[in-house]
Amino acid sequence: MKRFFGRALLALLLFVLLYQLWILAHILWWVNHNPDSSAFMEDRLEIMQEKNPEAELRYQWVPYQRISNHLKRAVIAAEDARFVDHEGFDWEGIQKAYEKNLKKGKIVAGGSTISQQLAKNLFLSTKRTPWRKLEEALITLMLENLMNKRRILEIYLNVIEWGNGVFGAEAAARHYYKTSAAALGPEQAAKLAAMVPNPRYYDTHRAARGLARKTGIILARMNSAEVP
Repeated sequence: MKRFFGRALLALLLFVLLYQLWILAHILWWVNHNPDSSAFMEDRLEIMQEKNPEAELRYQWVPYQRISNHLKRAVIAAEDARFVDHEGFDWEGIQKAYEKNLKKGKIVAGGSTISQQLAKNLFLSTKRTPWRKLEEALITLMLENLMNKRRILEIYLNVIEWGNGVFGAEAAARHYYKTSAAALGPEQAAKLAAMVPNPRYYDTHRAARGLARKTGIILARMNSAEVP
């Protein structure tokens, strides 16, 4: 029996190691090549096609230089003000989020950095498992050590969800403003950044009072946001 459990444990460890190497290989490839999709995009497409087999995602990759600096500043101001300075984890932000959630008695704030969000989007399913946070941390470390901040932000802006089936800055700009990601103005960028935490809701509630308030806050913070 001990031999059986020993072999089972060894097999599990080997599987985990191979999985990490699989992730590492993808990240190394994406240093110079663009992702065609992400785990989160595939999950969303599967859910959409359960209701409509013909459903497709709206997604078009655009290089970093063809994404408005206003959008880069807005997203950093909204999601990760210390993005260019931290090494993947904003410990001060995590502490503040914990204190805020403790005070409210429920989860109302998150402390995830752009790098952590990208780790989840690229590789992890929406299912919550005990080891999900650990895996997210490992992937975040890989991203931060193998990619520069500019590349992390470029991929992030191209793969995050911005509406029901809408992924990436170019598709979002076309969907909401009938323009390109390069042509987004400050207010448009701030509103798109405000949508990031709950994009499907705001896709159908574009005049929500909370969205307008968040847009104004982000707009005021954008000038101080440092862009890689």
